[in-house]
Amino acid sequence: MNTFAEKKHAIKGGEFIIRESNPEEIFIPEEFTEEQKMMGASTRDFIEKEITPNAEKIDSHDWELVKSIFDKAGELGLLGISVPEELDGLGMNFNTSMLIADLFGAAGSFSTTYGAHTGIGTLPILYYGTEEQKKKYVSKLATGEWVGCYCLTEPDAGSDANSGKTKAVLTEDGKHYLITGQKMWISNAGFADVFIVFAKIEDDKNLTAFIVEKDFEGLSLGDEEHKMGIKGSSTRQVFFNDCKVPVENMLSERGNGFKIAVNILNIGRAKLGAGVLDGSRRVIELSTQYAKERKQFKQSIANFGAIKHKLSQMAIKTYAVESACYRAGQNIDDKIEELIASGMDEAQAKLKGIEEFAIECAILKVHGSEALDYVVDEGVQVYGGMGFSADAPMERAYRDARIARIYEGTNEINRMLLVGMIVKRAMKGELDVMTPAMDVARELTSIPSFETIDASKLFNVEKDLLKRLKKAALMVAGKAAQTFEAELSNQQEILMNIADMLIEIYAAESAMLRTEKLVAQRGEDACKANIYAVEVYMREAAEKIAAAAREAIPAIAKGDEMKVMMMGVKRFTKYDFVDVHGKRRAIADQIIEKGGYPFFFL
Repeated sequence: MNTFAEKKHAIKGGEFIIRESNPEEIFIPEEFTEEQKMMGASTRDFIEKEITPNAEKIDSHDWELVKSIFDKAGELGLLGISVPEELDGLGMNFNTSMLIADLFGAAGSFSTTYGAHTGIGTLPILYYGTEEQKKKYVSKLATGEWVGCYCLTEPDAGSDANSGKTKAVLTEDGKHYLITGQKMWISNAGFADVFIVFAKIEDDKNLTAFIVEKDFEGLSLGDEEHKMGIKGSSTRQVFFNDCKVPVENMLSERGNGFKIAVNILNIGRAKLGAGVLDGSRRVIELSTQYAKERKQFKQSIANFGAIKHKLSQMAIKTYAVESACYRAGQNIDDKIEELIASGMDEAQAKLKGIEEFAIECAILKVHGSEALDYVVDEGVQVYGGMGFSADAPMERAYRDARIARIYEGTNEINRMLLVGMIVKRAMKGELDVMTPAMDVARELTSIPSFETIDASKLFNVEKDLLKRLKKAALMVAGKAAQTFEAELSNQQEILMNIADMLIEIYAAESAMLRTEKLVAQRGEDACKANIYAVEVYMREAAEKIAAAAREAIPAIAKGDEMKVMMMGVKRFTKYDFVDVHGKRRAIADQIIEKGGYPFFFL
């Protein structure tokens, strides 16, 4: 007999597209322990006391203030959430680190400083370093004594990171590597003590990673970059001119740098998905407060349907991202635990667990960053003319949000990557996508089922729609793979269409499963707004999926086959009509009554 744990551990990355998940299998943020909630509350307090009141000073490059805030974060343990206790960290699981990343989303520019240090600035050494390297560097990074940064991007090597031209040459005595090259857009560079640097040795195909200290001979910095947003994040070019690095500071093996970069970016993508959340919640809260206070036509603008529409949509999108983030975070933790139980080294297990859910990590990054963009844009609109003023909070939020669609891999790259990973796993036999895709192809020419759905049971209608939306995605993905075979990776527009379908499916399913689990715990009456959010989101997802499918199909099928597939789109994405305006208004009323985001779990 299967236990609950065995069922959880059976879940594979990317498998959501071909299996039906149950609410019992997923984690929801309402299930965080008291310890985790207390840590979350103290993190929020820290941001409200130390960062929010100092936003202007931080944006004006008061690096002494930034470093003092950083030191305080280290004293609270916030820089070592994922670092083992023996290295002066807290040794907490991945989903807890997602929670802290979530809450630092409200820290504006400092969230980039925090994320760059705790993620790409620390984890490469923690997961790939020797015991000596970990002892020398990780403890100091976990406590905030040292600041870390990550040097990958070059003027001619952005999305194609492996094309970097920075070179590492072994000295004649074999004791040092001399690194020469240029890195750009390096977060934390202005006050970093430790630089993770990627370079190529001789004519190697792949990069090698090195740990470089700021005082090593031959390292210099450019001026601070002038940026659209995240102005309080130090961003500089880093120059290496025969920078002398001891051979023992090579990180992992020669030529393993690209693998390190990819795996660490997977972590960054998941954390970025979570890292939009509290920023979105704060914007909803500020927008709600302003809408209640702002009077036009002799009444508060919060009373107007157009404003209620905006507030509810902001909350609905945030709810979907929130649900997806903690679902994926726990899946990663479960996989890590399974691998450790099988005898795998803990650091290796963490990397493999995250790699298993690399598809979901890319989804979180894309969906989260685009939801944040939507939320801050609507926040500006709620504020109206004041939203455009630098004296109001929306202007900074709007500018700071824009970077999220670019770093940790652009959203376009992530869209193509997530589809590519599914195809690659299918080719390896790790994920059987083609069998259900062929079943869907056969279904297109069969007589449609006219089975009646019992709409009286919660989410029966939405579950039926979700099954059909998955069929629509499998139909398009399967035909695209069949049409282009090995050349599919060159069909970027089609890959992005498929990615949009998968992203919406994962987000919609996550929100529905979370709500279903909450209803089982609290009852329907206590979860009305959650239920309405799912009902609205599911129908919007169906519209987006239908649009993506209709755009892709003429590029992958012709003639009668195209017509049949278009009929399939209609069949798979149709939904019953509900009063979405009424449901949005009910959600908005709860937002207005509460004074902000109505689904917060802390």
